Amino acid sequence: MFFIASKVLGFFLVPSNLIALLCAIGALLTLTRARRRGVKLLTVGVALLLVAGYTPLGNALLLPLSERFPPWQDNGRAPDGIIVLGGAINSDLSAARGVLELEASAERIVTVLELARRYPQARIVLSGGSANLLAPGNAEAPFAGRLLQAFGVAPERIALESGSRTTTENAVQTKRLVAPKAGERWLLVTSAFHMPRSIGAFRAAGFEVEAYPVDWRTRGWNDLWWPFERLSMGLARTDLAVHEWVGLIAYRWARRSTELVPGPR
Repeated sequence: MFFIASKVLGFFLVPSNLIALLCAIGALLTLTRARRRGVKLLTVGVALLLVAGYTPLGNALLLPLSERFPPWQDNGRAPDGIIVLGGAINSDLSAARGVLELEASAERIVTVLELARRYPQARIVLSGGSANLLAPGNAEAPFAGRLLQAFGVAPERIALESGSRTTTENAVQTKRLVAPKAGERWLLVTSAFHMPRSIGAFRAAGFEVEAYPVDWRTRGWNDLWWPFERLSMGLARTDLAVHEWVGLIAYRWARRSTELVPGPR
């Protein structure tokens, strides 16, 4: 139920969807007796479109999340295991085309390949099912597993968690799969902007992990001062940031996270 509610809520709270709906309603009203109201709605919609698309609004919303956890530092003690969350591979396209199709968060899987080489004794857990709501989908973890094996990672080191659809399910099902022991060191690899929600979900599940953020979408706080060159770039960044903030609020409200915006301990 939480999965369905989060998908529906996420769709209606995406800024670009709301702006498009506002403009559409405004345009329709201009054809009726409520023409003045329609013009006002259309004007507001266009203004919001320009603000979300060209100003640094998306970066202002994303930076407090992506800068929450610093880059991971090796203190000389090798990790016992490495967990990577799904989002790096488009499993449906990969299944349809018969070739591996990567997503914008491909750094997640690339990083795990590098970590697997650097720490040859560490177990590798690939956590990712299908998040499709309407149509049946393909789990991502098996595709990632085959990719790691193609690059020489021994199959006995790899564990696949293919049933999760949400970050909470990533945490709960991964913990059940690996049964971490006290004192073990586990790294969690996911996008920097997604790390606060991920850490919160793993802490709520009772699985202590160390943040290994990747897939940085900004250069840092200086990006607060630079507008976007294309409308689509700013809209995409704003959509991404609002989606993550809505997820944080929903997770905290449903007690699926330990804090609203978890940070380092």
